Order: sequence, then structure tokens, then C-alpha cells
Amino acid sequence: NLSAGQPACLTVTHFDSLVLARCGFNHSADYRSVMAFGQARLVTEPEEKRRALVMMVDRFFPGRTAQLRASTDQEIKATAVVTMAIEQASAKIRAKGVADDEEDYSLPIHAERLPIRTVIGEPEPCPRLLPGVERPVGLAAYRTGRPLEEALAEAYAEAYGR
Repeated sequence: NLSAGQPACLTVTHFDSLVLARCGFNHSADYRSVMAFGQARLVTEPEEKRRALVMMVDRFFPGRTAQLRASTDQEIKATAVVTMAIEQASAKIRAKGVADDEEDYSLPIHAERLPIRTVIGEPEPCPRLLPGVERPVGLAAYRTGRPLEEALAEAYAEAYGR
């Protein structure tokens, strides 16, 4: 339905923590959320699709697509890409942690904030890697136990000098 420039809404939420309070009513989550509204359209031009797919990979791994086999015409044809010109957006953040009613703080009930982090796990190399194929230097920022946002910032700094 989005192929002809239909009005669309894209919503993204990132959970930062789960919040356990002294009352079920005050249990919550800390988060960052955005809703973007605009006109979505299907990208049909093959070169525009190719550029979008390169940007998708290089967003997480700067310069990676230059090291890869080029996508075939059939792969590009089989992939749908949707773009959206953002006309309006709204963001909301909750970052309060535990926020009980004042009288509840004196209750002998445990309350806490459980941070949620996206961290990089132990790399799992493909078991079919050819002998002698080493992990690229460009992946050095992606280390076990490191928060993803730190790895991305370092990878961008290395690739783009920022």
C-alpha cells in the first residue's frame, strides 16, 4: 500500500530500563521514542535501491560494502525498499527511574531500575570461512561486552574521521 506515496507513520522505541516500584501502578519503563509522519513510497529505480542497500549496511559497518561481492540484479529486484519524506515528528522520553507516590517510599518493599543495554556478544565466525580469512581490522570496534552505541561511534570515527 505504500508504493504510491501513501501517508505513513514510522514509530521507533528504545527501552533504556524496566522500573519496579512499590506499587503496580507505578511500575514503568524508561525509554526514548519517536513517531515520524510523512509520505512513503516504494523505491523502484535499481540504482537508487542499490544506494539505499549500501547505506543500510554501511550504517552499521562503515565501508563494509566496498569489501563485499556486489549484489546481483536479481537480488536488487527481489528486495523492496521503502523511503519516506518526514513531514512531522514527535519524540517522547521517560528517564525518571523509580517514581513512587511519596507515602509509598516508607513501605518495606524492594524497588529498583533494571537498565537494558544492547551489548556486543562473542563473535561467532562462520564455520565455512576459508583458511586464512581473518576478521577485518574495520571490525575492531565491535568487541565483546561493548555497548553497541560505543562501537558504532568508534567505527564512524575511524571511517570518517569524526
